[in-house]
Amino acid sequence: MMTFEQKAIELGCKIEPAKQVKGKPLKAVRTGNLVYTSGQLSIKNGIDIKGKVGEDLTIAEGQEAARQATLNCLSAIKTVIGSLDKITKIVKVLGMVNVSNDFNDSIYNDTSKVINGCSDLLYEIFGEAGEHARSAVGMTLPRNFAVEIEMIVEVK
Repeated sequence: MMTFEQKAIELGCKIEPAKQVKGKPLKAVRTGNLVYTSGQLSIKNGIDIKGKVGEDLTIAEGQEAARQATLNCLSAIKTVIGSLDKITKIVKVLGMVNVSNDFNDSIYNDTSKVINGCSDLLYEIFGEAGEHARSAVGMTLPRNFAVEIEMIVEVK
């Protein structure tokens, strides 16, 4: 059976531990058997994914931004626990989407569709352990980042 780490690699996801800067908020914190991440932004290989979904970005581009923010969450978690294979359950996801003012006025636009980029990736990597409770909200994000994700995971 393939481990979570192997599955991530098979999907082309490179997840390295995050670098923590002293004196700055932690990227993730463990308490007991839970790890809470700070909000992780849509940044890929040092390049910011910015813009408002529905104005500057399509839903598909928003989903890719959500996917990248999710990988950054997993990187933060890996920093705390050492290996994704120690994750037993993705418990909760909070997905925040930077949306245009009229984004939610259309039946075709939905912040849930954007955050599906996160949920789908978690299920691809973790299977049933990746099924989770979730909130997906549209708002204006600081510095015009497209997506920000927070996670709570259960670990061994």
